[in-house]
Amino acid sequence: MTDDFNTETGTGSGSATGIGTDAAPAAALWPGDTGLIGEQARRALLELIKGPYLSGVKAPALWSALLADEVGIRSRLHELFLELVVDRVGEFAFVRNVSTTELKLPSTVRTAALTFLDTAMLLVLRQMLLAGEGDGRVIVGQEDVFEQLRVYRTADRDETDFNKRLNSTWLKMKNTLRVIHQAGAEDRAEISPVLRLIVDAEQIAAISGEYRRIAEGGTGPDLNVGGVDDADSDLTDDATPDQAEEMTA
Repeated sequence: MTDDFNTETGTGSGSATGIGTDAAPAAALWPGDTGLIGEQARRALLELIKGPYLSGVKAPALWSALLADEVGIRSRLHELFLELVVDRVGEFAFVRNVSTTELKLPSTVRTAALTFLDTAMLLVLRQMLLAGEGDGRVIVGQEDVFEQLRVYRTADRDETDFNKRLNSTWLKMKNTLRVIHQAGAEDRAEISPVLRLIVDAEQIAAISGEYRRIAEGGTGPDLNVGGVDDADSDLTDDATPDQAEEMTA
């Protein structure tokens, strides 16, 4: 892959997507190619669909391609019943299923099934992100996050086993959902600003009270909550309590 890309979309009487009236698409990459956007824009589109998001910091060439042909990429996504969410300040973008009352649409983006502990850690990380965002990058210690989650260890759960599950969830946040990134030491991580959008205020309100009740000694939750779309994989494992949450943005 190169960092060069062509932002020209067409000439003459052709449309904005690069289609001429009597010629092959200007964006054609091989004989018979009917694609309407350029190579780098296609690569950016593919990264968005693979998920969980496209980062301008991690992939600057693809980020530039997205911004250069945002209209074309949005159009391609709409054809798949997907909408594009772009944060230019945080330099990230992701896709989610279109939500409309006009008609019933298929669910294109695969839902990520998160465990109770996964969901709880997302809540903690999002709270830390919002609390520290005014100071720039938000870097947290692994143990600081774990400490806030220990209230969910039930009496029948061995401490060693619970710590193992915390570590597993931490790795999922880092390697699968990519909402945290290592910052120096192995136990330090920067919280990605994407977490502000993939888990929104309405979803937080729907589950925070329930989790607070559980932490105070209530029973496990019996709810289907919202949160994260994942275009690439289903995420399931045992939970504490042993119940998975369905997360959809």
